[in-house]
Amino acid sequence: MFQGKVVLITGGTGSLGQALTRRLLKNGVKTIRIFSRNENKQIEMESEFHDDRLRFLLGDIRDKERLVRATEGVDIVFHAAALKHVPKIEYNPFESIKTNVIGSQNVIDACLETNVKKAICIGTDKAVSPLNTYGATKLLMEKLFVTANNYLDPKKHVTKFIAVRYGNVLGSSGSVVPKFIEQIKNKKKITITDNQMTRFSITMSEALDFILKSAEYGQGSEIFVPKIRAYTISDIKNSLTEILDDPGEEIVGIRPGEKLHETLINSEEIRYSWEYQDVYMITNPLYPMFHPTIIDETYHGIKKLGKFKQYSSDLVDKIQKNELKKIIEESDLLKTKKC
Repeated sequence: MFQGKVVLITGGTGSLGQALTRRLLKNGVKTIRIFSRNENKQIEMESEFHDDRLRFLLGDIRDKERLVRATEGVDIVFHAAALKHVPKIEYNPFESIKTNVIGSQNVIDACLETNVKKAICIGTDKAVSPLNTYGATKLLMEKLFVTANNYLDPKKHVTKFIAVRYGNVLGSSGSVVPKFIEQIKNKKKITITDNQMTRFSITMSEALDFILKSAEYGQGSEIFVPKIRAYTISDIKNSLTEILDDPGEEIVGIRPGEKLHETLINSEEIRYSWEYQDVYMITNPLYPMFHPTIIDETYHGIKKLGKFKQYSSDLVDKIQKNELKKIIEESDLLKTKKC
C-alpha cells in the first residue's frame, strides 16, 4: 500500500510520528513530509534519521493555507498532531479546541482540496464517553473525520477518511511507566492515583501494526479499534519495584477529568460495531454501505460484535505482572536494571 507513495504526518516529530516514520521508511515510501511547529524537534529528527526521503515542513494545523500547500501531491495523510496533556487542556480549553477540533477540520479541508487518497486520524480511548476536555475534543475530531463523506463530491474527490482509536502506548512520553521509573531512580515515593485503576495497553510496535492495517482495511468513515488487553496501576508499580527498587508509594487520588477505567467502545457504539480480520470496527449508521445486509460485500467475513456490553479496561483480560516485567525489561525504557 505504501510502496512509492508520498505520505504526510502531522505532528510528525512526536513519539508516534517518529515511530511511524521509521516503519514507513522500511515499507518503501517515496517521500515522507514531517509537518510540525517545533523547529528544534525537526532539527533533531533530521539529524537522527539522516534520510533523503524526509521533508521537514514547519507549520501549525491551525493554518489551513499552510496545510493545503503541505498536502499537494500527497497520497496518504496520518493526522497525529494534537494538544494532549489532560490537566493543561482543562486549564486552557480554548487552545485545545483551536488545535484538536478546528485544526482537524483544516486537515480534512486540505485533503479535500488536494485530493489526498486516504486520511487517517489518530484517536484515543479518552474520546469515548469523555469526562475531560481533551477527550471531548478528540471525540469531535473523530466525528469530523467519519462524517467528512458528507462533503465529498464523488466526481471531484477521492479521499477516504478513517479514524483509529486505541489506549495508552506503554512507555510513551508523559505516561505512567517513565514517570514511575523516574520517581524510583530519584528515590521518591511512587505517586499512585488509585491501585484499582486500569488502562488499556499497547506497545508502540503493536500500535504501528494496527494503524497501518486500519489504513489498508478502511473504505471511508470507519473507526478502527485494536484487540488489546489492559493492566492495573498496581501491577505496573509492582513490576517496576521488583525490577528496580521500592521507595514506597503515596496515594494522591484521581485527577480532575480522569477516569478509574477507560473505554474503547461504549455500550451505545456496540450496536454499530463489528469484528473484521484482527480488529474491531465501528461503522457510521448514516451510510448505506454499512447496512447489515450489504456490509459483507465490502468487508468479506465480517461479523457482528456481540461478546461485550462495552469494551472497557476493567472487563478485558489483564496483562499479568510477570509479562509486564518482561515487556518493560525488553523495551528501552530502562537504561539500568538497578538504581
